[in-house]
Amino acid sequence: MTTAFMKNVTKVIKTLQKHYTKKGDMDLGSAEKTLIGTLLSARTTDVQVLKVFPGFRKKFPNFRALAKARISNIEKSVNSIGLYKSKAKALKGLAQIIVRDHKGKVPKEMEDLIKLPGVGRKTANCLRYYAFGIPGVCVDTHVFRITHRLGWTRSKTPEKVEQDIMKIAPDKLWGEINRTMVHFGRDICKPRKPECWRCPISKWCEFKPKTRNTKQ
Repeated sequence: MTTAFMKNVTKVIKTLQKHYTKKGDMDLGSAEKTLIGTLLSARTTDVQVLKVFPGFRKKFPNFRALAKARISNIEKSVNSIGLYKSKAKALKGLAQIIVRDHKGKVPKEMEDLIKLPGVGRKTANCLRYYAFGIPGVCVDTHVFRITHRLGWTRSKTPEKVEQDIMKIAPDKLWGEINRTMVHFGRDICKPRKPECWRCPISKWCEFKPKTRNTKQ
């Protein structure tokens, strides 16, 4: 990539930062809460997760309680979200590992996190940024879609997209890519039809043809 292209990448991220200042939905105030929330959010809207989360935490206030719980009881507390059976199993498994191997505290290292059931690089990167301030590129469906439209990547998997972005974006901005693009993806750069006519970064975007406002 050229120097000019990489400068434009930085401009895109900083422009989105100015437009979207709200914290990430799964930035829940602690490593423990953020890990659980991010795991639950896979293939489920953050809105759904935030609805069940208070009740879930009331039943399972810490990893020790979660590690001792029956999987059927965990399932009941999250059965309104997608893939709840597999998520319940993963939650119990990761709680047991964290209690046994990490003294009940969420580890910081990527190698330790991705060994936990249900935790891949996306979840680990989001957790590391929100809970520990460690930069990482968290590639969810919004980031995957938007970075392809922008022309930042042509890769077919989230893992390869992550690597592509790391090569062109400053590491200090990696964590902001997901936080801003989730809000941007819901607001303007929508899956089926992006609203290009009100997009603050359209001049740096390769998506064609740009959509127009048909409601005027």
